[in-house]
Amino acid sequence: MKIADLYIRVSTDEQADKGYSQRDQEERLRRYCNINNIQIRKVIFEDYSAKTFKRPAWQSLLVDLRKQRGNSDLILFTKWDRFSRNAGDAYQMISLLRHLGIEPQAVEQPLDLSIPENKMMLAFYLAAPEVENDRRALNVFNGMRRAKKEGRWMGTAPIGYVNRTTEDGKKYIALKGQDAKIIKWAFEEIFRNKLNTEQVWKQARGRGLKCSKNNFWVAIRNPIYCGLIFVPQHKDEQSQLVPGQHEPIISTSLFFDVQDVLDGRKRKAVSKKVVSQDDIPLRGYLICPNCGRFLTGSGSKGRTKYYHYYHCSSECGVRYKADEANNLMIEAIGDEVRNVPQLKLFREIISATYMEVNRLEKTDQKRMMSQLDQIKRRLSKARELLLREEIEGEDYRTIKTEASERMTDIEAKLKASSSFSDNMELLWDHPISKISHLDVLFQNGTVVQKRKIVSTMFPENLIYDGVKLHRTKVSAAISLLTTREKYPQDAVAKNDQTYQAESVHLNRKHAVAILRNRV
Repeated sequence: MKIADLYIRVSTDEQADKGYSQRDQEERLRRYCNINNIQIRKVIFEDYSAKTFKRPAWQSLLVDLRKQRGNSDLILFTKWDRFSRNAGDAYQMISLLRHLGIEPQAVEQPLDLSIPENKMMLAFYLAAPEVENDRRALNVFNGMRRAKKEGRWMGTAPIGYVNRTTEDGKKYIALKGQDAKIIKWAFEEIFRNKLNTEQVWKQARGRGLKCSKNNFWVAIRNPIYCGLIFVPQHKDEQSQLVPGQHEPIISTSLFFDVQDVLDGRKRKAVSKKVVSQDDIPLRGYLICPNCGRFLTGSGSKGRTKYYHYYHCSSECGVRYKADEANNLMIEAIGDEVRNVPQLKLFREIISATYMEVNRLEKTDQKRMMSQLDQIKRRLSKARELLLREEIEGEDYRTIKTEASERMTDIEAKLKASSSFSDNMELLWDHPISKISHLDVLFQNGTVVQKRKIVSTMFPENLIYDGVKLHRTKVSAAISLLTTREKYPQDAVAKNDQTYQAESVHLNRKHAVAILRNRV
């Protein structure tokens, strides 16, 4: 009497769609063994894909067959697709089983492999499931690629979005409340280039974003946040960006500006990237009067609260109370900006300069439009050369890819530049009108705002000796506003045209900086 092991395998989709349940397979195999007088040694149940033989239950069976040779003569299964869906792996496994003295056999597709012609039928039985798998995979791939071209996001929603389903069963992604706001804030912070990417990620986590550093880096490179879906290259089709059906979190221009910053094409002069606590906002700005090193800051725990100090990390032992230094900074800022004498005149300078900046923006728009036309003409010429067979198809695809990327970049910048001329009042009401209250803003602001005010007003570091803040240089824009000798108060009051003309001439460069940077 022959001895057989019964191998029963299902996968989730087959069990649900085709009725390949484990109980049904077991009944068929046991019925076959009873009819053919075959003794059953063990029954192996598998719930794993048949694309490879790296299946837990099958590997355990092989180990058992190697250890106990001769205890089994057959491995029975219902059909050959229960055995494998990969013809190449199947032939190797059949050879291995025969070497162990075991014959694999499908009870519903029986083959006598000692007859050479039956190997052709075996090839068909094994190839058919593999072809079915490949066709199914290709259909899924083509369907997903078609959906991407239509602007639909496939898979789990990225950070800042959440998966949703409409009443008719159509799936889409929607904004995820606070996470979407944090992602928008992160893009804006990276564009400002005041903090590096890791510091932006840490602050984003502090705001409530649950995201690893690697996932955050992937997210800020993903064009989905500006409403675009990336379709990768496939065969003769070039990669492309298509408009998505979802709601964008940021503008297209901001996304490409952030990519420029990340790629190093738009590096700005960066202020000190030091993250300070609220009680020691001047850490990294103060210089030790003894050794010239930067003073750091820390807190010491008292009986009822923490006491913060600025101190030197060298052996000189300099140590000052943080509260006294912070109060001196408030006074220093107030001395520079309180009762600004030329605020009214400076407003007129801003208005005049704004007109010039607007004119320059329009000039830049014309230049970019010219570049766009030039790229289109080059692409049209390349297409003509391809039709006349004067260039190869590969060369044309390279030219088309480069042209498409450049056109996308220029179009995004054109879209952003068109809104520059709006909201002139905001340029005055928000940044300029607050200049005379910078000391109050410093006193009540966050640590990031405090450090921004200090770096804007005092471009050079400050020496603190425990009694006085020694500042050597004040911001040029603040200095021009507070200069009384150059522009007397009576001249301003009389609206003297000579003084105003000279003011516009000397201050134009600094006004442009204020307009562009929103100081």
